[in-house]
Amino acid sequence: MKLKHIITMSVAAIGLSFAANAAELRVGLQSEPSSIDPHYHNLGPNNGFATHIFGALVGSDENQQHFPDLAVSWKPVDETTWEFKLRQGVKWHDGSAFTADDVLFTAERAQNVPNSPSSFVTYLKGKTFSKIDDHTIHIKTAKPYPLMPNDMTTVKIISAKAGKGAKTEDYNSGKATIGTGPYKFVEWVPGDRVVLQRYDDYHGTKAAFDKVTFKPIKSGPARISALLAGDVDFIDNVPPLDVARLKKDKSVQLSSGPSNRVIYLHMDQFREDSPHIKAKDGGPIKNPLMDARVRKAISLSINRDAIVERVMEGIAVPAGQLLPAGFHGVSPNMKPDPYDPKMAKKLMAEAGYADGFKMVIHGPNDRYINDAKIAEALAQMLNRVGIEASVETMTKAVYFGRASRGGPDKSPEFSFMLLGWGAGSGEASSPLKALLHTYDKSKGMGAANRGRHSDPAVDTLVQKALATVDADARGKLLAAATEKAVGENYGVIPMHYQVNTWAAKAGFKYQPRTDERTIVMGLSAN
Repeated sequence: MKLKHIITMSVAAIGLSFAANAAELRVGLQSEPSSIDPHYHNLGPNNGFATHIFGALVGSDENQQHFPDLAVSWKPVDETTWEFKLRQGVKWHDGSAFTADDVLFTAERAQNVPNSPSSFVTYLKGKTFSKIDDHTIHIKTAKPYPLMPNDMTTVKIISAKAGKGAKTEDYNSGKATIGTGPYKFVEWVPGDRVVLQRYDDYHGTKAAFDKVTFKPIKSGPARISALLAGDVDFIDNVPPLDVARLKKDKSVQLSSGPSNRVIYLHMDQFREDSPHIKAKDGGPIKNPLMDARVRKAISLSINRDAIVERVMEGIAVPAGQLLPAGFHGVSPNMKPDPYDPKMAKKLMAEAGYADGFKMVIHGPNDRYINDAKIAEALAQMLNRVGIEASVETMTKAVYFGRASRGGPDKSPEFSFMLLGWGAGSGEASSPLKALLHTYDKSKGMGAANRGRHSDPAVDTLVQKALATVDADARGKLLAAATEKAVGENYGVIPMHYQVNTWAAKAGFKYQPRTDERTIVMGLSAN
């Protein structure tokens, strides 16, 4: 299934075609950020929201193509050093000047935010930042590193002056929330609203609205009702069930586009006694998920086509690997596993689990499109092959902390997790190094490897790819790593790629983004 983007304009230009004196835009969001601190949680809603307030060295447009943001140019000056020339004349929201000191401060701080559920260390570890002059920095690595510009799209630059000694709470309150972006922070009332104000001294095209109020509206029907009633002007995450109906409503303009986000399953592969897995009689059992045959059996028990058609109302694409076709490093040899419950039962028996076992599926209920419904459908499918699955879902604010470090030893608490990953770098290196490389906090690898999958052969391929400058050669290494980690090991199980739909009142149109972000600079007039 392929859906074409509704093209309006390039977000790279950060410009809008309608008057910049519009008073207020009201936005209904499915997921509000879990923090205003741009380094606290590497999470889609947080990263997208932060773009309004903070800049990055390198920008990323709706198709994840790079453009100059706080850096005007970048180039390798030798095999292990990248040079970034910084934009001059940029002012922070407090009027102070942006310099290289802010970049160096950011690089240190973003790796060391206390209690981060998912940090940015994976993009910064092993990189040494140095100041050449006020508007030139060098970033050095131990080995050649071709993905430096990609990584620099992911980390928002903060003010050294405002951020010195600041904690996450100081960003949430606004005390330290000083950026260089097109909007200034006004207030955050968790669960009710986030308010921004246009920054008139922004270095790019002025923002289109004097004021933007983001309203978290978790329920899809409630978001649609708010739009139709005129309580908000623009909403994200239109439920698939409502797309066909809204297409016929002349008061609404829909914008749909494919995403790079894969919805996948992470499984406990590091504990013989897994906390949410029991024998059928409720007694203890050696963790079946440590056996690749069981993991493959689970994949074969999933009817991906049925989930896409019935749960997602056809607004999704079955997944067989970490990224959809068209992204760098995708394997041409991998397809979604077929639905084959008979083979699944055979593999379970071969692994010594012919009688099956009990297991809890954990997932969020407010992060991904129809996430709780997906978990329920998955449980029904697993039950058909002898895995007595129950479901426990919770808000993302609770879920991600427990899924990352909720166990007694600060390891992941859950045994079997429904998750999603969008490739921030726009290529397969992003999920491979974060989700499937052996967890190594000191190296910033496996930062989101909640199942703790580990294979030295995969690690070698990923590390070699990250040090390979030639794009074609790197792509082949990434494809080989994916084939090994996903196709053979079943280190994670891909289910489907999301397709996202936004809706605005008539007269507005949104530019869909492959990174799924809801960024008001991409909203334009018809």
